[in-house]
Amino acid sequence: MNLLITGANGFVGHPLCMEMSQRQYSVRAAARSFCNFDHLPEEKISRVLVSDINGDTNWSSALTGIDVVIHLAARVHVMQDHSVNPLAEFRQTNVAGTEHLARAAAASGVKRFVYVSSIKVNGESTRRDEMFVESDKVCPQDPYGISKWEAEQALQRVAKETGLEIVIVRPPLVYGPKVKGNFAQMLKVVRKGIPLPLAEVDNLRSLIYVGNLVDALILCATHPASAGQTYLVSDDEDVSTSNLLHELGKAMGCPACLLPCPPILLRLGGSLFGKSEQVERLLGSLRVDSGKIRRELGWVPPYSLLQGLQATVI
Repeated sequence: MNLLITGANGFVGHPLCMEMSQRQYSVRAAARSFCNFDHLPEEKISRVLVSDINGDTNWSSALTGIDVVIHLAARVHVMQDHSVNPLAEFRQTNVAGTEHLARAAAASGVKRFVYVSSIKVNGESTRRDEMFVESDKVCPQDPYGISKWEAEQALQRVAKETGLEIVIVRPPLVYGPKVKGNFAQMLKVVRKGIPLPLAEVDNLRSLIYVGNLVDALILCATHPASAGQTYLVSDDEDVSTSNLLHELGKAMGCPACLLPCPPILLRLGGSLFGKSEQVERLLGSLRVDSGKIRRELGWVPPYSLLQGLQATVI
């Protein structure tokens, strides 16, 4: 089986290429530059440069002889997007770019297209005692989530028109070695021993270790039963923000310093200082039920939450 992985030098793409090559798949890594390709064995992984992803990207050299595409490349969510029209920017890459690639793939004889979407398609939060499932009514609330949902819809149209097998995977927050964003900030704060007023936070959030996501993506790319399906994936070990910080501290050998503070006061402070979104990510719950992929494909996360955290802090 010959696979094309887009965004191959990214946070998920790099370990995905490595794992697939170790499992003896023929891998072609597509990226806008060859940076971060240092440890990819050239004898097992071919490389191809592509330009910015949009509705005009030339994929011809990348798709020749490919059986399955795993599409990771995307314009990603950022906390403070300074674009004049963020939704238009997201649509150009995540919607038009994805649909264009899928149509080019179908025309080249590709059989299956695995699309890494986002749990943001389902929504931003759940109640503590509830979980998102695949059958929920979608509720994207920001430009990134909207673009991911629109890309999913575009892919379904391509599937109906061309017969291309589409598999959609919606992960929650992904963590692992070289993680960036809020998770990286959390690591930095714990490592420095900075006190955090989060001891009373009793939420539950689903996460997925990058090694578990890689394993799920490989299964979605290869299992016959995954064609046409949408899957939510997680470590299946939901954790509160306070417990996550404690576990990170243990893994780094520098215990987290958590102070008591009523969450209602933290939310008030976030509102006053224009940081409500950031605060809610620490206080709110977002839970994912990965039962469907377990039942239909027999998937079991190969790494526990503790193993994932320990690998992340090294």
